[in-house]
Amino acid sequence: MHPTGDAPPPLDKSDILQGTLDLMVLRILDALGPMHGYGIARRLEQIADGVILVNQGTVYLCLVRLVQKGWLAAEWAVSENNRKAKSYSLTTAGRRQLQAETQNWERIAGVIGKLLQLAPAARQP
Repeated sequence: MHPTGDAPPPLDKSDILQGTLDLMVLRILDALGPMHGYGIARRLEQIADGVILVNQGTVYLCLVRLVQKGWLAAEWAVSENNRKAKSYSLTTAGRRQLQAETQNWERIAGVIGKLLQLAPAARQP
């Protein structure tokens, strides 16, 4: 909860650590299997529950970057509403990258958790 008692404002894409969106997209595809870009963006919104705002354009740029890195494969398919849409899936290299990024994120989160547990210094009157 925010110090004022209100919910904190959602994080803007500029507030998200570099590479975090890559991890989120890789994890969504690992958990849910092949999806089109719109579905990935919607699922990310659902999971974030208003805490993180990421527009569809940002997700599509991320998808292009991950395809270029060889972490995702993309192919045209027919979507649920009978339209052509690119479907994205994890490659073997993408699964390895997801594992490496997950381990790195867990290490960083552990350090931050320890820092947040530090007691405040005694203040001089």
